[in-house]
Amino acid sequence: MTIWQLVTREILHRKLNFLLAVVSVAAAACALVASTGLLRIHDLQTEAILDAKISQAQSRLAVMEDDYRKYMKELGFNLLILPAKQQLTEFWEKGYASHTMPESHVHVLADSGTKSMRHLLPLVQQKVRWPEQKRRIILIGTRGEVPIRHRKPKEPMLLPVPVGKVVLGYEIAQDLGLTPGDSITLMGERFTVDSCRPERGASEDATIWVDLPAAQALLAMEGRINAIEALKCHCFGSAVAEIKQEIISLLPDTKVIVRDNKVTVRAKARARAQKEHAAAIASEKANRAKLRNRREDLAAILVPVVILLSAVWVGLLALLNVRHRRTEIGILRAIGLRSKQVFAIFMAKAALVGLLGAAIGCVTGYVLANIAHYSGAEQREVAHFALVAPQVLVAVVVCAPLLTVCASWLPAMAASRQDPATVLQQQ
Repeated sequence: MTIWQLVTREILHRKLNFLLAVVSVAAAACALVASTGLLRIHDLQTEAILDAKISQAQSRLAVMEDDYRKYMKELGFNLLILPAKQQLTEFWEKGYASHTMPESHVHVLADSGTKSMRHLLPLVQQKVRWPEQKRRIILIGTRGEVPIRHRKPKEPMLLPVPVGKVVLGYEIAQDLGLTPGDSITLMGERFTVDSCRPERGASEDATIWVDLPAAQALLAMEGRINAIEALKCHCFGSAVAEIKQEIISLLPDTKVIVRDNKVTVRAKARARAQKEHAAAIASEKANRAKLRNRREDLAAILVPVVILLSAVWVGLLALLNVRHRRTEIGILRAIGLRSKQVFAIFMAKAALVGLLGAAIGCVTGYVLANIAHYSGAEQREVAHFALVAPQVLVAVVVCAPLLTVCASWLPAMAASRQDPATVLQQQ
């Protein structure tokens, strides 16, 4: 009779002993595999939660970005470049600059490729008498927005006034009963009304807009302008000083005014929202890391304890088995079975216990990990073996038989060294 036949008969004869040993090994293997899977599930949930928060933050910031564009369209330019000699007290009193600067200044800014400004608009603006109507108006001359070199063209905030036409402020159009298509004479020149602006409730209601060359001719300011309006990027604080410094370095004979309006307020809100989102994501990441560390520490304690208890239990079962089989072992030795063969029987049984327990434990732990994963609130589709690394399963299958063999070593040694004569005499 071969050793494996003897092992098989031993297992069939003492099914409960074998089953209890297999269950203890399976429990240890399941604890190791499941804990590894649960830690992986935690990592996947962390990734899903952080991705959701990042996506939410990006969506909110995108909405705020759209709000900026709408505010910019409504509020207009918030960066004003004036001649350096212009006194601001006089400027605020009159509403326009009395000093002028070369029109070429706007091209210097555009050709610089600046990234801090957009929508450059040169202006000639002056309060004059409209002799034909015997009233005072604010005459504004402008051209189309000057594109900035190396920047993607943006939708213009202000369309140019066509040559030979005018755009009327609300008050002037209402007082004179003018509508688009009507003709007017302005300071001896004939113009056609292109459009009428809606009511603003400000000095803009008393303006007449013409193309820049026409305004320069009417005001005897050929090649000159008295302001450049622009829209700065969404920045504030120290960035404002940097913008001013950049413009003055390009145009030393100018001064820069940054109008603080809703755009700036929204920019501050956006920056604050970015910080809040970054802090929330960092806090969530830190909390998840702490939770993982706690779970990892728990697994580092629980799994070794389960493995140790399993090894002790397997050893005790092996010892009880040896004691209960003393007579059988004595008979086997008496009929010629050598001590090495007796030892091999117990070692083969221990290895079989470890291998079978490892297989059952790996399958059970893997199933439990998948159940935990797909029943969670935050889940992410993963490959079947992504929850438990294959090397973990291989390690369990290899190490479990070694563990049971080691746990059964001493009982097996005791069984193989028994003197058959002594054992049989005691019966």
